[in-house]
Amino acid sequence: MKIGYARVSSQDQKLELQIDALTSHGCMQIFKEKKSGKNRERPELEKMIGQLRTGDTVVVWKLDRLGRSLRDLIDLVQEFKERGVDFVSLQDGINTATATGRFTFNVFASLAEFEREIIRERTKAGLAAAKARGRSGGRPSGLSADALEKAKSAKILLDSGSKSVGEIAKILGIGRATCYRYLALSDSEGRGQASV
Repeated sequence: MKIGYARVSSQDQKLELQIDALTSHGCMQIFKEKKSGKNRERPELEKMIGQLRTGDTVVVWKLDRLGRSLRDLIDLVQEFKERGVDFVSLQDGINTATATGRFTFNVFASLAEFEREIIRERTKAGLAAAKARGRSGGRPSGLSADALEKAKSAKILLDSGSKSVGEIAKILGIGRATCYRYLALSDSEGRGQASV
């Protein structure tokens, strides 16, 4: 069975062009997604995937209607392949039921892997260059000067026994979880100094 998937990324855009093309191609069922590009959830896509059966064909108007990125697209088509489902993109002339369509997707997968490898290499090179200049990547360790002062104040207030953690957090303008974290850090630093 041919199953269509149509998607627009905003409420102002229209699905009619895609739906007409999918209907003309013989799609018996069409899942219509009308979501903002910022919203990562695609309930209609999930519903469609849940209903796919071996021998089905997923049809889209263009590749970018199915995947938001090359990696996303390849992952979805790979999932279809594992389920015995073919994939057709009308505007891009891709049909994974044919040798040419499968070849095209293998090229896409290779390009995506190549892109990931380049990003990995650039990241490693950047970290190595930073290390050579005496800097290390990642988040700075420890607390900022302001946070350190608040941690010390929290410890003093708690040790006085007159304030609860909730009250201390309110006084210092921090959340309860942050207050607990500051107190735990103060305790571990205190134990470390005591053992020296």
